[in-house]
This record gives sequence, C-alpha cells and structure tokens, in this order.
Amino acid sequence: MFERFTKDARAVVLGAVGHSERMGAETVEEQHLLLSLLDREGSRASFALASLGLDRHKESVTEALAQARRRGGLSRADADALSGLGLDLSEIVSRIEEAHGVGALESEGKAKGRGKGWWSGFLGGHRPFTRGAKDLLTESLRIALAQHDRHIGDEHLLLALTARPGVPAEVLADHGVTYASLRRVLYGGGEAKAS
Repeated sequence: MFERFTKDARAVVLGAVGHSERMGAETVEEQHLLLSLLDREGSRASFALASLGLDRHKESVTEALAQARRRGGLSRADADALSGLGLDLSEIVSRIEEAHGVGALESEGKAKGRGKGWWSGFLGGHRPFTRGAKDLLTESLRIALAQHDRHIGDEHLLLALTARPGVPAEVLADHGVTYASLRRVLYGGGEAKAS
C-alpha cells in the first residue's frame, strides 16, 4: 500500500516515526501521525489546517495530546464512560501518580513486540505501528478511493484522523477541525479549496 502514498504522505509517516523515537515510545501511534501532520508545510493537509486556523494553535494541540498521554491515552468519551460507572478518571490518575510518579500512565515505552507488514518493512524495521495507527493508514486508503484519488496524500491521513474516534479526533474537533470542515476546505463547498 505504501507505493500509493505521495511524497507528502510518506514524509508524514516517517515524521511520525521520528516523533515516536523522540518521545521514547516503542510504537508509532495515531498521535504521532497528528504531530507529524502539524509539522508539514506546503502540503494539502497543511493548507487545510491553516485554513481552519489550526496553524495558530499547534502548541495547544500538542499540550492536549500530552494531557491525554498522562491519562493513559484515554479520551474524554472514555472518561465519561468511566464516570458513568462511578469512577473519576482525574482521581485515578492523581492516585497513581502519587504512588508511581507523574506520567506513570503514559503509554510511551510500554508496548511489547514488533509488528510485521509493509509499514515495518518500508521503515527498515523501526518501531511498529499500533493497531490504531495501522487502521488509520488503511482508512486513509478508503478515503482516497472514495474521492477517486489514485494516491494517498497527507490530506487523506488528516481526514482519516478526524473520521476515527479517539484522542486525535477529539483534540482536532476541540480546535475546530472536523471531518466535515476538512472536506469543505479540501473538496469545496463554499470555502477555499486546497489544490
């Protein structure tokens, strides 16, 4: 599948591996793909993010992702579900951090094993991609095909992030970047169209 990726999309995937390495993670997660997308300049995804004003809020997005990692990668929807069971996630995090130190629930460096497949082969055996990150790459292919695009661009990766439930989509939505708003910017519908 990687042969279908544009130069920009490949740069995002490689950038995600770099973010994973710098953060000390043993795996590449969806959040690393989002961070890599935020690094891009001069691509369709970067144009769409700038059109939606996210270029002025990169630090806020990075901080929101860090807070989610501190909660063990749980989204607000997860926290709400736990609350419905009578469990206060912030209290749980506080107690665990009292006993084990700040950041004890962070997922970096806790995954075991190495993945196999096109993603690890292309990357020369670097960190494996989590199931969520692999599914995101597959979703980007579906989105590209639905648009009748022959190649997967970084814009398809960005759309896939917003189409899947989880922390990256939640953080993006909190900053006004949703699947619907991205589609309008990228493919028309009354706003500027990325070319």
